[in-house]
Amino acid sequence: MGQKPRLRTIAGRDTAALLVEVKKAKRRFGLPEQAPVVSCYEAGRDGFWLHRFLITSGVENLVVDSASIEVNRRKRRAKSDGLDATKLVEMLIRWRNGESKTWKVVNVPSPEDEDLRQPHRELLELKVERTEHVNRIKGLLASLGLSISVNAQLPEILKQLRQWNDAEVPPEMQQRVLREFER
Repeated sequence: MGQKPRLRTIAGRDTAALLVEVKKAKRRFGLPEQAPVVSCYEAGRDGFWLHRFLITSGVENLVVDSASIEVNRRKRRAKSDGLDATKLVEMLIRWRNGESKTWKVVNVPSPEDEDLRQPHRELLELKVERTEHVNRIKGLLASLGLSISVNAQLPEILKQLRQWNDAEVPPEMQQRVLREFER
């Protein structure tokens, strides 16, 4: 307490270096090898593999919902990894000292449950992609002054479409719209 946090940069997924830094921190604070270690990180792209690794390595770990980490909204806040890490350490100390409403801890699913989420996540991504393609098709046709509903009949309708001057959709534009439709 009262010391600046010991900040170290470790390359992503370098678990050996992480364990070495844990040992160094214990030595710095004069703690025995078997002293408990508590850590936390923001939920994000790395998912839960790191949590599972830390737990397996004997580290008590929390995965924290990033939206629940307090930010002073009155000040312009500088953004850096060092400031974020310092804030997480301060909040971890408060949480360990009994402040239960410090943040929201994420429920870490089992690897099997996490795997079962994949089809649903893929479906959501596909829906977003479909919307992007439909919007791109509408944009391409709008550049010619045309507006249609994009549905399964698009390839047939595309051949019949006429611009303001009764000209058909140019061949390269038709091909581009059809490629977008296939995607």
